[in-house]
Amino acid sequence: MKNLQQANLIVATLITGLMAGLFAAFAYSVMPGLARSSDRTFVEAMQNINKAILNPVFMLPFLAAIPLLGLGVFLAWRGHGRAALPWLIAALVLYLLAFLVTSGLNVPLNDQLATAGSPDHIKDPAAVRANFESTWTAWNIVRALLHTAAFGCMLWSLVVFGAHRTQQPAAHALPARQPLVAERHDSSTHLGPARGTGSRTTQHMPTPPQPQARWTSAPRR
Repeated sequence: MKNLQQANLIVATLITGLMAGLFAAFAYSVMPGLARSSDRTFVEAMQNINKAILNPVFMLPFLAAIPLLGLGVFLAWRGHGRAALPWLIAALVLYLLAFLVTSGLNVPLNDQLATAGSPDHIKDPAAVRANFESTWTAWNIVRALLHTAAFGCMLWSLVVFGAHRTQQPAAHALPARQPLVAERHDSSTHLGPARGTGSRTTQHMPTPPQPQARWTSAPRR
């Protein structure tokens, strides 16, 4: 179960990061670049982008992130890596808010731009651009920030989950045994067990004999 949760967190984090990078790229490169284009070029470019992005490479991760995040919340709630649960819930809520911004605000603007028709036949491309550009760009920045915040929460949930997983084996580890200290005996006083007994005896060194003083009488004169 823990391996499943770890794999789910990794995949969900990658997908969340991909979505954050995509919408952030629109905010700091695509839209500023198109802002320098003429009105007719801007309308044509955005219409082509909106058509090209509707492909499985985008739609699959964009939609799959929600069930993956929900699965991550469920697995954490069941007790595996519960410390990461608040961050997973935050990531899910942020992603859902970004999804609502995309589906409820940016997509209707894309549809409105598509109904304007071919750029070659639009009589007033400046008006079509004015009704689209500023509003779409502002909400794209909002969803980019939401996706980036969700990605940050997923990254931190991985850190918390990894720390919780490494602490569990350490908590159940047995205490280390104390090393045994061998008893040392002085070989000069203890010479091993006596024969016939299992007890240790002490052998004393023999005392050398003391020299006896000799008294001699002085010679007579």
